[in-house]
Amino acid sequence: MANHVNIPRLDLNDYLKGSAEQKKKFSDDIGRAFNETGFVTITNHGLSQDLITQIYQQIKNVFSLSDGQKLKYEKIELAGQRGYTSKGREKAKDSKTPDLKEFWQIGQYVEDGDAVKDLYPDNIEVEEFPEFNAVTKETYQKLEQAGKHILNAISVYLGLPENYFEDKVHNGNSILRGIHYFPIENPDALPADAVRAGAHEDINLITLLIGASADGLEVLTREGEWFAITAQGEDIVVNVGDMLQRLTNNKLKSTTHRVVNPPRELMKNSRYSVPFFLHPKAKMNLACLPSCIDEVHPKAYSDITAGEYLDERLREIGLKM
Repeated sequence: MANHVNIPRLDLNDYLKGSAEQKKKFSDDIGRAFNETGFVTITNHGLSQDLITQIYQQIKNVFSLSDGQKLKYEKIELAGQRGYTSKGREKAKDSKTPDLKEFWQIGQYVEDGDAVKDLYPDNIEVEEFPEFNAVTKETYQKLEQAGKHILNAISVYLGLPENYFEDKVHNGNSILRGIHYFPIENPDALPADAVRAGAHEDINLITLLIGASADGLEVLTREGEWFAITAQGEDIVVNVGDMLQRLTNNKLKSTTHRVVNPPRELMKNSRYSVPFFLHPKAKMNLACLPSCIDEVHPKAYSDITAGEYLDERLREIGLKM
């Protein structure tokens, strides 16, 4: 039943600074949770409370701009991958009604001469709030580092070399997204199926969500029940994306989740959320790992690269034509 949902609270320092036993236990615990529910909460992830406060303030700042100011940062040709994406553009894969949100995306900072830089559009700088650019960059890089440590732990759980993902995610196509679930003054005027974020699975390898106590996030259990995720203060929530599920032939679960609307009287309030979608480089092969295929678990997916898969999914959710 839902009250037995395995979403453990794990301390990343157990993996980074702990004994061999603590390190193994962290790896086993995250692997088991990702196998059963696809979600964990993580403490000691490397982001200070001050940085978390700053990133939320900067995200609020950018969405406080007028529609005219925000629209100058929207580049439709980038399919939502950089800068501003306006209301009504993105929907869940199987939904006909757009999510009740607008968002801003920051991508990779390639600073070591890697030729992959030519494949990525430049990040879009906010003129009105110069500190936005510095704070989002620091947040991006801190979350990317935490995500790499978590992938190392997952690699150990899967029986792979600990650094299996390193060359695949170095300068990967990861995205930091600032989301504004905007106020709804008249909930009665909404389509019946309009929600802040429709039921969906993430596209990437893993997602790291800051400020994870955010009311409204729910996961779909194996029993088909919606289970609300809560996390303590500074913890981040980490979940499996479809790329990792695909790579592990469904051993690790990319769990359906959603953001539900609050009680009617709270719909007039804004809600903000800052997820980090950890993606590999486009050329990563997502073919199922041979170690995850056996007679009981035959190969479930055709071979595809991360770039091909991302392109397919961006079309399904309405960001790419």
